[in-house]
Amino acid sequence: MALDALGVAPLYQGPDINRMKLTAEPSKKPASLLKPLVPSKSKLTTIEAERVMSVLDETIHKVELVTLLSYMASNYETLEGVLGQDIMKAVSEHEDLCRSLLDTVFYLQDKERRLQEEEEFKEEGWFRDRILSVELQKSSLPPLMQQIKESTKDTLRLLLNNPQAVRLLQTYTLSRSAEAQNFIDCLIELRGFLFEKLLTGPMEARDKSQFIQDINIRNRRNQGIINTLENELVASVKNRDAEVEKENFVIQELKNHLHQMLKLSENSLLRTKQEAKKQQKADFRASQARVAKIQQELLMLRSQYHNLVVENWEAEQALRKKKYRVETEIENWIQKYDMEMGEKQEEYEKLDLIHKEEKVQLEELKQKCDVLVQEFSQIRAKREVNAKKRTEAEQEMLRMVRAATLIQALWRGYLVRSMLKSRKKKRSKSKGRIKEKSKAKAKAKGKAKK
Repeated sequence: MALDALGVAPLYQGPDINRMKLTAEPSKKPASLLKPLVPSKSKLTTIEAERVMSVLDETIHKVELVTLLSYMASNYETLEGVLGQDIMKAVSEHEDLCRSLLDTVFYLQDKERRLQEEEEFKEEGWFRDRILSVELQKSSLPPLMQQIKESTKDTLRLLLNNPQAVRLLQTYTLSRSAEAQNFIDCLIELRGFLFEKLLTGPMEARDKSQFIQDINIRNRRNQGIINTLENELVASVKNRDAEVEKENFVIQELKNHLHQMLKLSENSLLRTKQEAKKQQKADFRASQARVAKIQQELLMLRSQYHNLVVENWEAEQALRKKKYRVETEIENWIQKYDMEMGEKQEEYEKLDLIHKEEKVQLEELKQKCDVLVQEFSQIRAKREVNAKKRTEAEQEMLRMVRAATLIQALWRGYLVRSMLKSRKKKRSKSKGRIKEKSKAKAKAKGKAKK
């Protein structure tokens, strides 16, 4: 009956991406060694790749904003005047939803832990009722999580519509938690891998795989060498263990010698203790003499202390009188201050009434201005649509005029060609008739001569 762990606690508790450049970072290793692994291109050449990278950059940018929501909620009063009431209200609602979800999760975890401790009573009816209540409370978690998702989207939408607020939040990147910063660093690392993948072409990928295979072959060879070296190491370790055993034997002998030295030192210690006792008795006699002398000095100091107390009491009486005079003066100043502040308060209330009236007028003017702005945007949209239609009509008219002129030119060419053909036919017919007439005349002349 383990409850699923819900890591709702703010990814909140960014590095700022600021629209990263789509270029590859140069490697710090020698170019000759890593040449097959480094892409030949340094910029993306396809629109699809640029779109993919822009989507990932936008995701990282949004994650950076989301990880600062808890800081915004904890500093509500300081950021309200800067970010605006709408944004801070959305952040506050989002924080309340997250807290309610976390409280519910902790409560369910505690209940499940208790049920596990009382698992021996699982046949009882009250135990089954508790299990059912836990399951019912679990069913309320998904809607709450959905509300948190929608709240996060709304808050991000408000922040992205306010670039000034985004720039201000980017100055609080140090307020992020270590887990959130680690998550953002992982996203940036993922961006680097994806960017390198998009820069790598098919040929480069094949060369890269071949290069990796060569490295694997070298690695296997090196592993064989390592295994032989490890075997040699094991043999050397065995030799070292034999030497260590010899040294341990020597150490044992030294320990025995040390034990004998300890016995000798104990005897010397007994002698030093006896001498120390004698010295202690002599020191005790000297200390008693010092105590008697110090007691005499103490009596003298007590008499001096009594005299100082009397003098300080007289000085205290004088200071008390001075304090009374100062307190009376302070009371007079306080009364005068209360009178002046009462007059200032009345003046302030009058000015506050005037300010409220002017604020109401300002709200009315803002509402009128919003209506006018909305009407202006509608009129501008209509004008843009009309202009677009007008340009389309003009382009259509130009196409029609060009088509008409082309048709007319073709028709005129056709008429000219047909007229030329008819003239050629007429000329050929007239020439044939002339030839026939001349032949007939020639025949007639020949018959006449005969």
